[in-house]
Amino acid sequence: MEGNAGSLYGRLNRSSTRGFLAYVAAGGTCAAVLACFVLSAADPRAAERNDGLLRLSSRSARVWPDLAFNWRVVVATVVGFLGSAFGTVGGVGGGGIFVPMLNLVVGFDTKSAAALSKCMIMGASASSVWYNLQVSHPTKEAPVIDYKLALLFQPMLMLGITIGVELSVIFPYWLITVLIIILFVGTSSRSFYKGILMWREETRILMETREREEQSKAACAANDGEKLVIDPSYEEPLLTKPQPKVKSALETFLFNLRWKNILVLMSVWSCFLVLQVLKNNSKSCSTFYWVINILQVPVAVSMFLWEAVQLCRESRARRINGNLECVCEASIEWSPAQLIFCALCGLLGGTVGGLLGSGGGFILGPLLLELGCIPQVASATATFVMMFSSSLSVMEFYFLHRFPIPFAGYLIFVSVLAGFWGQCLVRKIVHVLKRASLIVFILSSVIFASALTMGVVGIQKSISMINNHEYMGFLNFCE
Repeated sequence: MEGNAGSLYGRLNRSSTRGFLAYVAAGGTCAAVLACFVLSAADPRAAERNDGLLRLSSRSARVWPDLAFNWRVVVATVVGFLGSAFGTVGGVGGGGIFVPMLNLVVGFDTKSAAALSKCMIMGASASSVWYNLQVSHPTKEAPVIDYKLALLFQPMLMLGITIGVELSVIFPYWLITVLIIILFVGTSSRSFYKGILMWREETRILMETREREEQSKAACAANDGEKLVIDPSYEEPLLTKPQPKVKSALETFLFNLRWKNILVLMSVWSCFLVLQVLKNNSKSCSTFYWVINILQVPVAVSMFLWEAVQLCRESRARRINGNLECVCEASIEWSPAQLIFCALCGLLGGTVGGLLGSGGGFILGPLLLELGCIPQVASATATFVMMFSSSLSVMEFYFLHRFPIPFAGYLIFVSVLAGFWGQCLVRKIVHVLKRASLIVFILSSVIFASALTMGVVGIQKSISMINNHEYMGFLNFCE
C-alpha cells in the first residue's frame, strides 16, 4: 500500500486546476463589483457624521476578561483543544475558529482575540512539528517535512501576512466576510473532492491487496501436505540476507533535522521580526514607516528567488540525466510559470492569514495537495511553515502588549497538548486503516467550519452596521 502512495497521490493531484482558479477569479470579481456598488450607494455625509465613531472603532477599547474557572473558559478549552488537534492534523491551524470563539464566547476584543489565536496556532504547530520530527516518511527515505517547499513558501507567506494586516485596516468588515466565504468554500470543496478521489483509489488498492493475499493463501493450502525441500546451497544466503535497519526514535529525529535549512528559515524570520518591531515603533504613515514596510519586499523576494533558482536548476539537471524523480515532494516540473503561481498563492495565503489572524494554512495546506504532496507531507510541511509565521506574529503582539500573558500561557498549554494528541491519534488511525485521505477530509472540514463561523459572525456584524446606519465603505489607513 505504501509503495503505491507516492504515485497514487501524485497522479490524483496532477489534474487540472483551471476550474478552481476560475472559481476564485469569478468570486473576486463579484466581490469587487459588490464593493463598487456599495461605495457608489454610500452617503458621504454619513462618513462625515460617523468620522469620530470610525476613529473610535478603529481604536476600540481593549477588553481582557480575567482567567477564572467558568463556563466560558471551559467552552474555550474544549473548542480550542479540538480546533488545535484537528487544525494541525489538516495543516490549517484553525484561526478561523479561534477568533470568533475568543471574541464571542470568552469576550475578548477583536484585536486581542486575533493575537491570542496566533498564540494557539503557535503552540499547536510547535508540538506538531516536534511529533513530525520523530516519525518517518511513509513512502521513502526522506524527512516527512519538505524543507525545500518550506523555504519556497515561507518568505512570501510572511510578506502576505504583512499585506493582510494592512488591508484589514482599510477593508470594510462585510468585504472581508464575502472574500473569506468565497475562498474558504472553494478550498474546502476542492479538498473534499480530492479526498473522495483518494478514498476511492485507496479502496481499489486495498481490494487488490486483499485478493492477492487470498490467492496466496489458496495456493499455500493447495500445496499443503507436500514436503518442502530446500537446497543446502541456498540455506546460508537465506539466513544471512541483510534486513532493512529499523531506526530508533533518536536516529529518526536526527535524520529529519536539516540544520542548514532551519538556519536559513530562522534568518528570514529574524529579518522580518526586526523590520516589524521597527515599523511598530515608528509613526504611522511616516517616511520611515513606509521605508521599513517596503524593505520587507526585497527580503521576501530575494529569499524566494534563491530557493526557486535552486529548484529549477536541480530539476533541469535531473531531466538532462534522465532522472524522472521529483526534486521535492511536489510532483510537478518546476518552471518559471509554476514558481510565479506558487509565489502568488503564498502571498494569497499570507494575506488571508493577516486578515483573519490565522497562520495562512487555509491556503497552503490545500495548495500543497494540489502540487502533488501526499497528505502526511502536506500536513507536516504546512504546520512547519505556520510555526514560523505564527511565532513571528506572537513576538510582534508581545512587544505591542496585545494579549494578557496568563490567558495566552493557558491557551498555548492547551494547544500544545492538543496538537501532539491530534497527530498521535490521527496518524495511528491512518496507519491502521491505511487511508491517508482521512487527513484531507479533516483539512476540508476545518476550512468549512471556519467559513461557517466567520461567515455567521461577519453577516451578523454587517447587519448590525446596516441597522445602525454606519459607514460601510473603505476606511482611511493613516487615520
